[in-house]
Amino acid sequence: MARPTIGDNVASYRRTQMTQEQLAEASGISVETIRKLEQNERLDARMDTLRKLARALGVQTSALLAGSTAKSTAQRETENDNLALMELRKMLTPVPGTQLLAPDPSAPAPTTTSVRNSLNMIHRAYDNDEFAAVLDGLSPLLAASQALAGSAPTSDQQTANGLLAHAYRIAGRTLIQLRAHDLAYQALNTALDASTKSGNELRRAGVISSMCWLLMRQGRFAEAQQLALDCADSIEPRFSRAAPPQLVVWGWLMLRGAAAAARDARDDDANAMLDAAAAAAARLGDRNLDRNFDTAGLCVAKVQMQRVETAVVLGDPDRALALSATMPSTSQASPSCRWRHQLDVAWSHTQLGQYSKATDVLVGVRRHASVWLRQQTYAREIVETIAAGRRRAMSKQLAELANLVGVGL
Repeated sequence: MARPTIGDNVASYRRTQMTQEQLAEASGISVETIRKLEQNERLDARMDTLRKLARALGVQTSALLAGSTAKSTAQRETENDNLALMELRKMLTPVPGTQLLAPDPSAPAPTTTSVRNSLNMIHRAYDNDEFAAVLDGLSPLLAASQALAGSAPTSDQQTANGLLAHAYRIAGRTLIQLRAHDLAYQALNTALDASTKSGNELRRAGVISSMCWLLMRQGRFAEAQQLALDCADSIEPRFSRAAPPQLVVWGWLMLRGAAAAARDARDDDANAMLDAAAAAAARLGDRNLDRNFDTAGLCVAKVQMQRVETAVVLGDPDRALALSATMPSTSQASPSCRWRHQLDVAWSHTQLGQYSKATDVLVGVRRHASVWLRQQTYAREIVETIAAGRRRAMSKQLAELANLVGVGL
């Protein structure tokens, strides 16, 4: 039996309650969009559209996604299942009985120091959105970290497994960025197992935070929220004496849960978790954190970015822009977080018909992070919206953006 589409789910819930016209009035979504979804002329929709439909129908957003397969998602997976990921696919889904990346007999055996140095190098590349460099180094890193964990004496096993967890978490997060979700799941499961063996509960919680991100990308919002909450409860710090890493990891779990809740029409849950994350960030204050992959990036500005994103998901561009205008000037958030926030700003301008402002924001992102921008389907949707809604001839800047993100004109 064919799996239902999003439109099939919308129609199933709507027919017991109202007409398409009534749903359009209740949700603020056009009748044309609803009709195209239900007739499967469109197989995908923006999250804010789905959320509005779910609210009008009295169901959670995940109910409209249940069991569905979106053509666009499948296409993105296919686009990324290419030679650039071939070595990672071999590492993560090996053929039984085969040996991968056999070590060079003339090369020295991996050591804790050499693996940690490789991790730091790839971590820096990831932070700077240099995905080509990350992909080039990931397979050798995974092989070296596996070899180290397999050969380390008992006294060093926890350290070796901690490095293994770190390596596979970087792989998982990179693959999420590239929308290779099947491989990301494999990588994060391996990271979770290694982090458990490392005996470091914060490292394990960090991996779970990344797993929540992946679940959201797959439309599994309720599962992502519950996983984040369960893990946060298990490590909840006492603010009066918590060390910065504890506050950071716990705060990130709150942010993941809030993002999932907002997308699943659970506004109260989202706001409560954002407030909790804000409290952790305020407690951290300006204390310098290292750039450890497990315990970096939480700050007041990052929480504010998440509030802006939540306003976008809730379909309130005016509030999103107002919140963005109060953003603190300093931030420990990663570059990709800052660029993602700029896409929310551009989208909000677009929703208000402020196409020139939206274009200027995107041009600023392209100036600093063109490789990252090219990977973002969100950017493609913004450019498509601007191109469809503009009244003037296309500017050179917009044409260049369209070419960068793959919008046909």
